[in-house]
Amino acid sequence: MSTEKALQDIRKTIVLQAPIDKVWKTVATSEGIESWWMPNTFVAVVGKQFILHAAQFGDSPCIVTDVEPPYRVGFDWGKDWHLEFQLKQLSDTTTEFTLIHSGWDADKVTEFGQPHSIIRGIMDGGWDGIVHEKLPSIVEHL
Repeated sequence: MSTEKALQDIRKTIVLQAPIDKVWKTVATSEGIESWWMPNTFVAVVGKQFILHAAQFGDSPCIVTDVEPPYRVGFDWGKDWHLEFQLKQLSDTTTEFTLIHSGWDADKVTEFGQPHSIIRGIMDGGWDGIVHEKLPSIVEHL
């Protein structure tokens, strides 16, 4: 019997004033992801390993788990987390973007020795700024 204590996924949704293909290029290519989040070696191929270059936290190994252009891309991040970007076309010029960051467990610590319960709160706030400010500033003004 598992003793894991799941914490709620981080979920951020925003409507972007951009067509779905433009949003897809921004969230499912290495250059696009770097423009609003962090440097990486991402390639949108299921099973492909890549690195997120997380500044002072070092490099994080990842592996692509899902690619469904232009609607969904997902990857495992580090030892515990899963990240998924979901896109939904609302019109020719608007796209709903949802980020889901899962894999949180109150009994686990990150590779850096920090409890998930603490880091989840920090990342929840960080994702707010990234998804609601940085991503639209890039995708809507290119």
